[in-house]
Amino acid sequence: MTTTPRTFSHIGLSVPDLEAAVRFYSEVLGFYVIMQPSEAVEDDSAIGVMCTDVFGEGWGSLRIAHLSTADGIGIEIFEFPGNYAQDNNLDYKRHGLFHFAVQDPDIEGLAARIVAAGGRQRMPVREYYPGEKPYRMVYVEDPFGIVFELYSHGYELTYSSGAYV
Repeated sequence: MTTTPRTFSHIGLSVPDLEAAVRFYSEVLGFYVIMQPSEAVEDDSAIGVMCTDVFGEGWGSLRIAHLSTADGIGIEIFEFPGNYAQDNNLDYKRHGLFHFAVQDPDIEGLAARIVAAGGRQRMPVREYYPGEKPYRMVYVEDPFGIVFELYSHGYELTYSSGAYV
């Protein structure tokens, strides 16, 4: 039986400063703010019960905002009391999510805007098919140390030619 591919809904990010993160992701990356920062508390409300299901009892409260990419992918940004940064923000050998990617045809320009806004460019811009096709990538960080990748072209287009062979 063939399984139909699903669509991607959203990704959740944890940051130390929700307002600063909303500004960064909306002003630098151009994401739409679809729900301004708000608070959720551990109570009997629908969101309170859902959070208890996920985090367990005693989570207390959190702040949250919702953004969206141009193609409708959600960016759910959380600020938890007492949150902390990992010592290694690119622990690529640890199981689980270690980056996401954003597409922009001008990754050099976007990387420069990220750096100007307090982020970091982790590597030089690289080409997948040097001299053949203009497909480029670069790893960056937001001002909070969250690592993500910039792609110049679509994922399927980039890998359909076998970028590693």
